[in-house]
Amino acid sequence: MAFIRIEAVDDERLAVFRLRERGLTTRADKRDDTGAGLFLAEGDLVVSRALEAGCEPLAALADADRVPAVAERLGIDVFIGGDEIRRLVTGLGMPHPIVAVFHRPARPSPAALLSRCHRLVVAERVDNPANIGGIVRNAAGLGWDGLLLDATSADPLSRRALRVAMGTAFTLPHARTPDLAELLGGLDIDLLALTPDPDAEAIDVVAGQLDPRRPRAVLIGSERAGLSDELLELARGVRIPMADGVDSLNAAAASAVACHVLR
Repeated sequence: MAFIRIEAVDDERLAVFRLRERGLTTRADKRDDTGAGLFLAEGDLVVSRALEAGCEPLAALADADRVPAVAERLGIDVFIGGDEIRRLVTGLGMPHPIVAVFHRPARPSPAALLSRCHRLVVAERVDNPANIGGIVRNAAGLGWDGLLLDATSADPLSRRALRVAMGTAFTLPHARTPDLAELLGGLDIDLLALTPDPDAEAIDVVAGQLDPRRPRAVLIGSERAGLSDELLELARGVRIPMADGVDSLNAAAASAVACHVLR
């Protein structure tokens, strides 16, 4: 490998770093469990975690004055440049010491994920990447096994989600399915749906009634519309008790409470 100094912001060798989400990964790529498309990892921690998870690097751009140690572990030529070059290329106001483009890894099928999960987080219509990143970090940090997403939820490997999750998306397996209700409806598993409904059972009370030997899943919906009626009919509704005048937390914060209380 070698470090290659970049002097011009319009250097064509840096084109891959200018790609936005749709340039890195198409909709078809996101539906492909075999690992089609690319993702961008920002910062030495996220790059290191992607590498440790076995992801294959395609290109990297690092700080010429302070090249992070992880750059030498990538096994590819690494472009280096000053702050202004890296800021203009990546579109980040504060450029990271290193950014790297990786090939997207294969992910488990929904059936494979369910077969090995004892504690599962399910996200429906959570389309904000920051919320998905927060959910991933909370679930991974609190010992949950996996994340199951519907087709409309944000990508855990998107730039913003990866930044928020601090690279924990590589240790928390995730899968996608076009029909959560059909997939979950036939399972022998405790389904617990987060809802602001004041008539739902308090989450801490429900936690004390569950058999810890049985697998369970916590279901988290959109902040605007919540969970679909189909999932609410399948699951046991649970609420996080709130102060007067506040009906709910945002999706990421609610996932932290739920993953802690229900684990």
